[in-house]
Amino acid sequence: MKLLAFAASNSSKSINKQLATYAASIVEGADVEILDINDYEMPIFSQDREEELGQPELAQKFFAKLGEADGIIISFAEHNGSYTAAYKNLFDWTSRIDMKVFQNKPMVLLATSPGPGGAKSVLAAASGSAPYFAADVKASLSIPSFFDNFDMEKGELKNDELKSALTEAVFKLHQ
Repeated sequence: MKLLAFAASNSSKSINKQLATYAASIVEGADVEILDINDYEMPIFSQDREEELGQPELAQKFFAKLGEADGIIISFAEHNGSYTAAYKNLFDWTSRIDMKVFQNKPMVLLATSPGPGGAKSVLAAASGSAPYFAADVKASLSIPSFFDNFDMEKGELKNDELKSALTEAVFKLHQ
């Protein structure tokens, strides 16, 4: 299984990237690629820019990466209850190539934050809208209080209940 994982964040210290990387590592036998959305930074989407630029090469490359994967894990950072501007911009450009952005790939959607909310608002938005963009969402999971539940040295969840829930979620990528 070729597995693509990334954080919907452009932070170099992204806890969502740590979570996505860890989640991908527990998928047995997977050939894992961890993307950094900073590699796909483009001007802010607008109709004017689309008329001027067409479909940027970086959006096309991102769409191709999604298409090459057998499964996708995304961990969403939450900014003011919603997507990060960096992810939303990449998504907007990519959706102009094809509204079926996720190309019917099995996906696990995650989110985490330092606080007890676990970025549940953005995860709910992502989980609710993903099927409209041809995502086969197999599971979604919020990890609250990241720094209390994640062992930074080992790079893994230390909360057994959350670890079990995450393992169960990523296992569904094979179903």
